[in-house]
Amino acid sequence: MRLAHKLIDATFAERVFLCNSGAEANEAAFKLARRVAHDRFGPEKYEIIAALNSFHGRTLFTVNVGGQSKYSDGFGPKIVGITHVPFNDLAALKAAISDKTCAVVLEPVQGEGGVMPAELAYLQGARELCNEHNALLVFDEVQTGMGRSGELFAYMHYGVTPDILTSAKSLGGGFPIAAMLTTEALAKHLVVGTHGTTYGGNPLACAVAGAVMDVVNTPEVLNGVKARHDKFKTRLEQIGAKYGLFTQVRGLGLLLGCVLSDAWKGKAKDIFNAAESEGLMILQAGPDVIRFAPSLVVEDADIEQGLERFERAAAKLTQA
Repeated sequence: MRLAHKLIDATFAERVFLCNSGAEANEAAFKLARRVAHDRFGPEKYEIIAALNSFHGRTLFTVNVGGQSKYSDGFGPKIVGITHVPFNDLAALKAAISDKTCAVVLEPVQGEGGVMPAELAYLQGARELCNEHNALLVFDEVQTGMGRSGELFAYMHYGVTPDILTSAKSLGGGFPIAAMLTTEALAKHLVVGTHGTTYGGNPLACAVAGAVMDVVNTPEVLNGVKARHDKFKTRLEQIGAKYGLFTQVRGLGLLLGCVLSDAWKGKAKDIFNAAESEGLMILQAGPDVIRFAPSLVVEDADIEQGLERFERAAAKLTQA
């Protein structure tokens, strides 16, 4: 209860469903969206709209909502009633939504899809369209939540409030825990037996997540993330320009993506391997984007050392 109250006090939410992973939290969110629509409007209102190249987990429901065939193919017939539209394309979303839509599911920053931040007008438009069609707006903040963006949750950057929000990963600081946040009016549709989890909300996980909340939800940490973002972005842009590796550095807070130049498109794995050979762990976000997601409290000295190693890797790659 203490963890739930901390999440409620810090967000729009009035109810919290605790579980063990981001996929579980998203599964709960999608089930809730369909159940609310069923109860309020009838069985024909069940369609979900999500963004192409999104990622929401690896359960059968979440891989179908994710819209990446490499994760969803090979498991028999797809779940019906799911439509995918290009991210940041409000016109496409407007064309797809209807009175049969129960939810629009978005990541404020697409992580696996290339560290692509949502445009403000896009999220504002999505909110308005959901209101017009009695659909719920669901934000998957499994990657962007818990300070990663420089705010406790990324929706706070935009001033666009969802109906349902999911959180995991950093919520537990490495410990397995996740949460679905929503309002009291929506939560009451999940009556006893409609959803549950054996180990969700176990005392140890909740104690860990509560301690994480106490540390992360402070001006010191959140302002520090914003300051480190500026340092990272400036230095990465310098490296990109010097070696011609990438043309853009984008993202929020300490979730940054370096978009590879035409000469290096499709070679993110090569850059990953070169960095690894210098003792630096980085990430890929598809074949054309290098992703950086360091600790929220990474020291300045570690930033400098890490980026020096990355530059050495870039130099060796481009000289080869």
